[in-house]
Amino acid sequence: MNPHAKLVASLSLLLGTTITISSNHWMMAWTGLEINTLAIIPLISKSHHPRAIEATIKYFLVQAAASTLVLFASMNNAWYTGQWDLTQLTHPTSCLLLTAAIGMKLGLVPFHFWFPEVLQGSPLTTALLLSTMMKFPPITILFMTSHSLNPTLMTTMAIASAALGGWMGLNQTQIRKILAFSSIAHLGWMTIIIIYSPKLTLLTFYLYSLTTTAVFLTLNTIKTVKLSTMMTSWTKTPMLNATLMLTLLSLAGLPPLTGFLPKWLIIQELTKQEMTTAATIIAMLSLLGLFFYLRLAYYSTITLPPNSTNHMKQWHINKPTGSPIAITTSLSILLLPLSPMILTTI
Repeated sequence: MNPHAKLVASLSLLLGTTITISSNHWMMAWTGLEINTLAIIPLISKSHHPRAIEATIKYFLVQAAASTLVLFASMNNAWYTGQWDLTQLTHPTSCLLLTAAIGMKLGLVPFHFWFPEVLQGSPLTTALLLSTMMKFPPITILFMTSHSLNPTLMTTMAIASAALGGWMGLNQTQIRKILAFSSIAHLGWMTIIIIYSPKLTLLTFYLYSLTTTAVFLTLNTIKTVKLSTMMTSWTKTPMLNATLMLTLLSLAGLPPLTGFLPKWLIIQELTKQEMTTAATIIAMLSLLGLFFYLRLAYYSTITLPPNSTNHMKQWHINKPTGSPIAITTSLSILLLPLSPMILTTI
């Protein structure tokens, strides 16, 4: 891909995200979302592979439909209330339309079908952007309008996302698809708490983004996209694979790793809100996700293939591990002892 085109796309991504997260007016928020959508399209389709082109078209159609719904919801609200302010979303129909639109933008159940397919057709670095940075503007809009949303609808969508994200990830062999379903399940955890503690949703999103970044950067270094190649990747970078195992277990939410913190806080907050049943259900559903994270961890570190592989022997990678991987992995594993300090921010 032309470096100038890549620079323009990257700057447009930053610009679109900044416009949306800093705006109070619906039209500015919508403009930022549109810039983001158009900026990521060249990055998805840059390999010119048929699967990448298919992923690009799917992404464009879904995001265009979601943007139309955002615009329709905001215009409908302005028609009835005379308000274009993001925080003044009070009309019930507009609230439902916005929930559907943001569900499509994020990939929440039942609007999740596009996300695994698009991630599977994208390069690993673009898949990382789609899983983290592209979800930030829609989550910010949810954060700004959280007081207007329907609690029953959000809880239903959240539990369905956690269930389907865990269930569909069980039989996948492609790592990008597994991480896509993992993202859907994590979005369920973020959505269930957004009405009761919006700052906790943002904290969960930040920690999820940190851990997912560490996983994608590691996979990009060892050039692994399938479970079968992951089995032999320990010969290339034994230490990196060991830290990948810990990062995956952090993503699963096991103590004493960083990923345990948001799950613990969300269950605590749900219990305070007298939603013990919802807390129990979503905690049980996280066991489905734990199964495929454990399978990934097992493949990355513990599996020693019994027979020699048919492809060329993979020697150790001589280049040193980059500092972004070192920093994100360390934070993904070791932040739990700092939880009292983190709690002061929410």
